Amino acid sequence: MTYSIKKQNKYHNVRQNYNGNLYHSKKEATKAWELDMLIKAGEIKSYERQVKEELYGQNGTRVTNYFVDFVVYHNDGLKEYVEIKSPITATPVWKLKWYLLEDKYKDEISRGEIKLTVEY
Repeated sequence: MTYSIKKQNKYHNVRQNYNGNLYHSKKEATKAWELDMLIKAGEIKSYERQVKEELYGQNGTRVTNYFVDFVVYHNDGLKEYVEIKSPITATPVWKLKWYLLEDKYKDEISRGEIKLTVEY
C-alpha cells in the first residue's frame, strides 16, 4: 500500500486562494483583499501581483530575478513596491535582493516616484 505524505512548507505558511489567485500566505491574500477595497474606495488606481524584476550588478550583468509581491499604482502617480514578510521569511538572500532593488531604483526613490515598503 502506498501513502502520500504532503510535504510541509519550509516556512510553515499556508497557501491561500483569493479571487481566483493563489498567494504564498494568508498575509499576502489579506493584502490583496485590502488593495481591492482601496480600489473600490477610489484610493488607489490598481495593483499587480508577483511582478518580476531583473536585478543587475555594478557592471550591468543580470545577477538574479526578484518577484515583488505587489506593485501598487497610486492616484498621484506614485508606484509602490510592497513586500509581505514574516520574520522567518526575511532571509539574508531576500535582504540582499531587496538591497539590489533599492539600488536599481535609487534615483526614482529620491525623486519620490517610487516607494519601497516591507510589511511584517
